[in-house]
Amino acid sequence: MTCIEISQPGGPDVLKPATRPVPAPQAGEVLIKVAAAGVNRPDLAQRAGTYPPPPGASDLPGLECAGTIAALGADVSGWSVGDAVCALTPGGAYAEYCRVPAPQCLPVPAGFDMVQAAAVPETYFTVWHNLFERGRLAAGESVLIHGGASGIGTTAILLAKALGATVLTTVRNAEKAAAVSKLGADYAVLYKDNDWAAEVKRLTDGAGVDVVLDMVAGDYIPKNLQLLKPEGRLVVIAVQGGATATINAAFVMMNRLTITGSTMRPQSIANKGRMAAGLRQKVWPLLDKGVIKPVIFKTFPMANAAAAHAELERADHVGKIMLTF
Repeated sequence: MTCIEISQPGGPDVLKPATRPVPAPQAGEVLIKVAAAGVNRPDLAQRAGTYPPPPGASDLPGLECAGTIAALGADVSGWSVGDAVCALTPGGAYAEYCRVPAPQCLPVPAGFDMVQAAAVPETYFTVWHNLFERGRLAAGESVLIHGGASGIGTTAILLAKALGATVLTTVRNAEKAAAVSKLGADYAVLYKDNDWAAEVKRLTDGAGVDVVLDMVAGDYIPKNLQLLKPEGRLVVIAVQGGATATINAAFVMMNRLTITGSTMRPQSIANKGRMAAGLRQKVWPLLDKGVIKPVIFKTFPMANAAAAHAELERADHVGKIMLTF
């Protein structure tokens, strides 16, 4: 099969087309003939040498794909060869074939092409688990979503609005503000031109928000905590601004705040399967009916994975960057 290897740690140019044997699915796994795969920031970190794959996972990048099932491992039920699926992968999606634990597969939503289907797993698993399971965002509540124009951000806006929340988000420029407003964001704050925390306070009449979804961390952490209502929840899903912060523990205690977060890749297959079941029950009906759908910014041929990585690093996108065979 054709695949994209990381020839050595470095920039986008270290991604090189290569040929490898087709992997065999192990017990509990399916083999997917990949039609499309998503490009995500963990792929960039793996390419740079700062986010190694977990034990037993493919060394090839790629955490989500869509295609058809080509083979079944032992002890797999509920799927058949030829089924159209999208999947959260442990790695290896930048390839013509990818083996995936069966519980991490979901059917292609009605009316979706393979590019749209492949754009769903990584961001929808992440947003579902963090914003709704860990953050407990409920209808009638408010949420601040940092990085609203990203793949995670656009997904979080769509799901939060579909499930009845008020959405505030931070974005880099006016063009992105207009784009996320079209997706349903109630307020878009330009973080480079404003004191974004003061602006969120102003927009909420000083009340703040119930939940913050943060992919920056660093010095955003104390500002996020100050914006939370009593019983509020801060959910950290990335540390682009640094992994450490100084917080006022007494303020957390007095306001009964929750600080939580997660990374997806190291979690167990059983836990990801539980998330998949929740998505199928609560979110798949919205996708099947066309109420929401992933935002696709640009699609590249798999052989041009380096260009796709460079595009993501420029951070001019709104939504997902995709690869296709």
